[in-house]
Amino acid sequence: MSFFRFIRQGRSAFARGFATQCITSSRQPAVNEKAQSWGSGAAAAAAIWGATMFSASCYSSSPSVCEESGRRTLYPPIEPNSSNLMKVSDLHCVHYQEYGNPRGKPVLFVHGGPGGGTDSKCARFFDPKAYRIILVDQRGCGKSTPFAELEENTTYDSIRDFEKIRKHLGIEKWQVFGGSWGSTLSLAYAMEHPDRVTELVLRGIFLLREKEIHWFYQNGANAIYPDAWEAYESAIPPEERGDFLKAYRRRLRGELGPEEMKRAALAWSVWEGRTSKLIPDSEENIKKKHGSSLFSLAFARIENHYFVNKAFFPRDGFLLEKEQIDKIRHIPTFIVQGRYDVVCPMMSAWDLHKAFPEAEFKITTTGHSSHEPDIVHELVSATDRFKYNHS
Repeated sequence: MSFFRFIRQGRSAFARGFATQCITSSRQPAVNEKAQSWGSGAAAAAAIWGATMFSASCYSSSPSVCEESGRRTLYPPIEPNSSNLMKVSDLHCVHYQEYGNPRGKPVLFVHGGPGGGTDSKCARFFDPKAYRIILVDQRGCGKSTPFAELEENTTYDSIRDFEKIRKHLGIEKWQVFGGSWGSTLSLAYAMEHPDRVTELVLRGIFLLREKEIHWFYQNGANAIYPDAWEAYESAIPPEERGDFLKAYRRRLRGELGPEEMKRAALAWSVWEGRTSKLIPDSEENIKKKHGSSLFSLAFARIENHYFVNKAFFPRDGFLLEKEQIDKIRHIPTFIVQGRYDVVCPMMSAWDLHKAFPEAEFKITTTGHSSHEPDIVHELVSATDRFKYNHS
């Protein structure tokens, strides 16, 4: 089966499963948890089962703590209360899920990538008794449709989508939680709508400046991970390696055919997977997620699209400008950064800390991933502190 045909079938499966659900006002049943795995195939991802409605008895009544280390851990696994698709434009439908207490403090989880999507584990950074948890798959990824679509897919489209969902759900203000690209988009959203944000919880700061992109995709991180870099580099012929971003763009947009697109998507995605943790996952686990054909296609295409277009910001370093930071100084903000983060190196978090000293800033002895134990501890501790804020 050709790769394009495989993707078309995946898109068709999503369309069949969600065609009648892509609406602007009605809630829909929860998606079967098993269908959230890319490995089960696109058709399985379209399966819809009955909603799991909120019951406080479903959840642990006390915070999760590792007895050996004393560190906070994720809250126990949780099922969504509802799963929905909202039509946000003539082309795009955005998938979102609600978890936790429908009457709780609202929080928006902003995933990374861009193109990373969400799963139920994302909801476990929050106390489900205290929070009304909203997970959103940004345009073109996760269960949003059309799959891996680049048209009408910009930072400010996502910000408008968040506002449409917030208004539809009747939420006046919400906490905004994001890491990596999620920190970029969370900052941009808060700067556009500071009156709608109660707190910011940010991890692995990424400001999408040219030097950050150059570090990870051209020259810098390869000095630390030369072994992982070889596969990323070898996907591009020597004569095009002077600009990896541009060379990958040609392939990820399909200009050289479906096989080159697939090969480039896998190389791009696995490069990030191999560099995301201070103590790397096994190669088997990295390939299970980042080496999945479906995940890697959306992840690589959308990331490259945003990076080539510099996140659609008006200027390099836009998020650090005083005029922008002044808009959010009043928002209680917590930032955690891994000192040994290779994907989003600490220079960006430090620059944000200097521009925004009002924010609480913690440094951990970790890499990039939100699931490294010290990062989890800091993030869950922050959301637990903020759950008592009702501003």
